[in-house]
Amino acid sequence: MSGKIIGGGIVALALVAGIAIYYLQVYYYYEEVDASAETVMMTLLDGGPEPILAENVEAIDASSSPIRYRACFTTTSSLAMLTETYEMYEEAEPLVAPHWFECFDAMEVGKALEDGRALAFLGQKNIAHGVDRVVAIHEDGRGFVWHQVNEEIKK
Repeated sequence: MSGKIIGGGIVALALVAGIAIYYLQVYYYYEEVDASAETVMMTLLDGGPEPILAENVEAIDASSSPIRYRACFTTTSSLAMLTETYEMYEEAEPLVAPHWFECFDAMEVGKALEDGRALAFLGQKNIAHGVDRVVAIHEDGRGFVWHQVNEEIKK
């Protein structure tokens, strides 16, 4: 009988711990970023950062990790103009956002990058040590931003 009580206690404790870990990873650390204060920056071909035309900015971030930043926006800038002005980002790999941040679908962005329907640009090199800010712009003007570990850390 006491074995069942101890076993049940262990299962209950494991369940509570699992729920707590899920909540902390998906909700607790994320904060919405003030969209009026958020400027989407991209790196010019000559190396300097410059703000781009961005509207309807939605962004989230977390202080617990430098790669938790995600943002969505729209722009009227054409892909042709952007490729002539800003530095491309070759190995862009969108990171999955929490399910409640609905505007950012990493699978859709990744597929659009693979198909050539979107292009990735360097937002800012080393926004945190070994982490780049990547900006992807879809052909319809939707934009997506995330932080990605760069080659400096991967080595």
